[in-house]
Amino acid sequence: MAEEVRDRIARWIAGDITLSDSPGLAIKLWRERFGINQPALAKVMQVSPSVISDYEAGRRKSPGAATIRRIVEALLEVDEQHGGKMFHVFSQVFGTQLPPDVVLEIREYTIPVDGKSIVKAVAGEVVANKDLLDRKIFGYTVIDSHRAILDLSADDFRRLYGLTTERALVFTGVTTGRSPLVAVKVIGITPGMVVLHGDLKAVDEVGVKIAEILKLPLVIAKVPTVNELLAGLRKCSP
Repeated sequence: MAEEVRDRIARWIAGDITLSDSPGLAIKLWRERFGINQPALAKVMQVSPSVISDYEAGRRKSPGAATIRRIVEALLEVDEQHGGKMFHVFSQVFGTQLPPDVVLEIREYTIPVDGKSIVKAVAGEVVANKDLLDRKIFGYTVIDSHRAILDLSADDFRRLYGLTTERALVFTGVTTGRSPLVAVKVIGITPGMVVLHGDLKAVDEVGVKIAEILKLPLVIAKVPTVNELLAGLRKCSP
């Protein structure tokens, strides 16, 4: 099972780098997500740190498939040497498939954005902690709120956070906003922000209070449809 998950991780990272408009930037972002510096990565690859620097800065032509594979394998090897923190995070994401009718979309941004960009993208109204919208958001997860509350276990809910907790958890089909915020509080993992979408004019007072206690920006998305919500979130970052 571990080897299967490792292979899926490697293919996902390699695919993201290969398909990026800026492979060098993608390499840099993945290296930074893993918390690995250029010398450590270069040592495992048995190259000079300047080689890594040149790829990331675009001073070398885009790496081919073989080089990208070496980079990805080196990232995973260094992570393993450091205790496998990122492998564990990925395992939470890939270990079990989340139901597609619950998780409508989960993505990591190539370039992180701030909360204000998310608010603009969903025509949002900020109802709590507007002063914290300068936080960097590294991805988003869009969730059917009713199905999530009914069908997901605590472990499933934790996997909604993807590769990082610094993301927007976006709940659709919301009527009061209390249940999503209660779920976030009970799980004990605070995301970068919470966005609520559905037939609601105002958020339940308990939901607002929880957001304030957790110092969590809380936003009502005003775009009419889920498709428009998804389109706006995708456009926030290349």
